[in-house]
Amino acid sequence: MPALSSVLVPYAAYLRVYEPLAAFPEPERSHWARYARRESTPTAQDELRRSLADLLPTPPVPVPVHESGDAFVTEVDEVVCVCPWRTRLRGWLALESLADQLPTPLLDAVLPPVVRGQAAADYEQWRERNPDARPWIRTAVWQVPVRWFVLFSDSEREYEPAGPAAAVLRYRTPMVQARRRVARALKTLRDSVDEGGLAEGLVDVGRWLEEFHPRSLVELDYGGLVHALSAPQLAEDHSAADVAAGIGALRAGDSEGAGEAYARLVERWRAVRDLQFAN
Repeated sequence: MPALSSVLVPYAAYLRVYEPLAAFPEPERSHWARYARRESTPTAQDELRRSLADLLPTPPVPVPVHESGDAFVTEVDEVVCVCPWRTRLRGWLALESLADQLPTPLLDAVLPPVVRGQAAADYEQWRERNPDARPWIRTAVWQVPVRWFVLFSDSEREYEPAGPAAAVLRYRTPMVQARRRVARALKTLRDSVDEGGLAEGLVDVGRWLEEFHPRSLVELDYGGLVHALSAPQLAEDHSAADVAAGIGALRAGDSEGAGEAYARLVERWRAVRDLQFAN
C-alpha cells in the first residue's frame, strides 16, 4: 500500500496491557506462542495503515470483517507477554464513541448512517456470543487522560528523542503497581474531595485492569501525540509526576500544592487539544 506509507500516526495515545502466555486458554495460547517466535512482528504503524486501508473503499469499512490475529509482543522478566490487537472489537467501541466526538453532518459524511447501523447490529450479535470480551488496548485522541497517568511513576518514564524514527514517549509498570496506585489514588480522592470525573474514571480503569492476569505489564504510549508536541515539550513532559504530586498534596491536605500540579497539567494538555480544531 504505497499510498499509505507516508501517513503519520493519528494524534492518539494508547493504554495497553501485555499478558503472559499462561493467561490465555488453548488454542489461543499456542497461537500466541508461535506468533511470538516470529523474526519480526507488526508495529503500531502497521496496525494503523491496515485500519486506514479499510476506510478507502466506498462505502467505507468501519469495522474489520474478521478479528485480527496480530498482537504486540514483549518480555517481562524473561516471560513472553502479548497484547492482542483485537482490532474488530476496538473498531466497534470506537464507532460507539464517534457520536460524541463529531457533529452529525460530518459523521454522516464520513460514515453514512446505514454503514453505522449495520456495524451496530453486527456488534450486538457478536456481544451475545462473547459477553465477557474486553480490549487489551484503550485509545484516547488528542490527549492522555489524567486517570491514565495515575497508573505510573515518573521513574517508569521512557523517552527516546526523534532520530531516524519518530520520538517515543511511554511508561511501563507491573500490573500489581498499577492496581495499587489506582486504589491509593481513589482513597485519597474520596477522603479529600467530592467524587467527580477523575474518581469515576479511575473506577472504570481499575475495573478494566482487574480483568487481566496479575503478572501483566501495563503500558502508556504517547503514540501519535509525539507529532503534536515539539522536542522540548516532549523532553519536559513529566505529566505522571505532576499527577502524583497533585494526589500526594491532596493526601497531605495541601490544596494549594494540588492546585498548582493540576494547573501544570491543564496548561500542557490544553495546548495539545486546541490543535484539534486549528487549521
